[in-house]
Amino acid sequence: MAGGTTPGTPRVLRAMNDRAALDLLLEHGPLSRTKIGKLTGLSKPTASQLLARLEAAGLVVATGTSEGRPGPSAQLYAVNAGAGHAAGIDVNPQRIRAAVADITGRTVGEFRLATPGRRGTGVVRQVTDALDGATKAAGLVRADLRRVVVGTPGAFDPNTGRLRYASHLPGWHSPTLLDELAAALPMPVEYENDVNLAAVAEQRLGAARGHEDFVLLWNEEGVGAAVVLGGRLHRGFTGGAGEVGFMPVPGAPLVRQVTKANAGGFQELAGSQALARLARELGIEGIGSGPHTEVASALISEAARAGAGPYRRLLEVFATAVATGLASLVAVLDPELLVLSGDLLVAGGEPLRELVQRELAELAASRPRLVLGSVRDRPVLRGALESALATTRDEVFDTSAH
Repeated sequence: MAGGTTPGTPRVLRAMNDRAALDLLLEHGPLSRTKIGKLTGLSKPTASQLLARLEAAGLVVATGTSEGRPGPSAQLYAVNAGAGHAAGIDVNPQRIRAAVADITGRTVGEFRLATPGRRGTGVVRQVTDALDGATKAAGLVRADLRRVVVGTPGAFDPNTGRLRYASHLPGWHSPTLLDELAAALPMPVEYENDVNLAAVAEQRLGAARGHEDFVLLWNEEGVGAAVVLGGRLHRGFTGGAGEVGFMPVPGAPLVRQVTKANAGGFQELAGSQALARLARELGIEGIGSGPHTEVASALISEAARAGAGPYRRLLEVFATAVATGLASLVAVLDPELLVLSGDLLVAGGEPLRELVQRELAELAASRPRLVLGSVRDRPVLRGALESALATTRDEVFDTSAH
């Protein structure tokens, strides 16, 4: 084909070797020419040509020598962190968090914008203000960003472009919102469900690394799940795969008109709002009056430390509620791994995980391994950055046209 490249040609093979070397540098940090040659299987002359090519393209930089090691010191090379930047945004009803990362994945700027009481400020302005705050903190401008990934509750329906399953997120339901954001931002913008992004973080950096089939259960302001099949997120026809808070479950009243109620059986049984009610029923006093998630997390954290009494009973009842919903997911999906994430499940820690695993063994026919998520620091934002960086690296590291 005219103007194209044929698989197996020297240019394509060089590009494949270039990408392999760049990925190794991302994984291992600075490496010498000899080490890159060993890891890629390339000869020393070919490894030298590769590094010279990548250095000329601005993709790698010389970064000192291997002093202190046996033998003569060798020049070390690293990925040029400034070769590209991407941003992630995490949205919920209380705030918008934005962060910028360089091509190596290092976060170089962050910003948090509180949004309650800002109804007079449109969503486009809120997003651009948060993004500009993070970009400024990184010493950059908007035009320096190659891509932005925005995480929200619910999902934008690919058939209509409108946000679904998140009626509690004010201002985000305009049919023209995505067009308005595209007009305001100079770079490609992608939108993803927040729980899906937490799963991306666990798959790339955390407890789900190396797993192709897993489910992440999230319990924080709402109950949701992310489903990864064959290594890829399963989003469903309208983007609503994983909206398990709406799922009818035993032990909870049947909720009708779920989208209007913005709740369903599993949310009512195992969500944050259920914990305070359950604690009062068990005779636990001194329950705080703050946001549901903060009160529930404090209750579960205390319950995880209790060996007996009403707090222990609270943990056991909550574990049964969580396992009840998980059993339905396991019956349909038969995943290899289940990951527990979000403030409530993390607050319960290992005592809660053990109880849920025990209950699940009695409620489900298959026995997937159950683990706690290990990306604890802003997992949605981290997943947004990882998602944005994956595409950015594909673009920046493609040397086939050079």
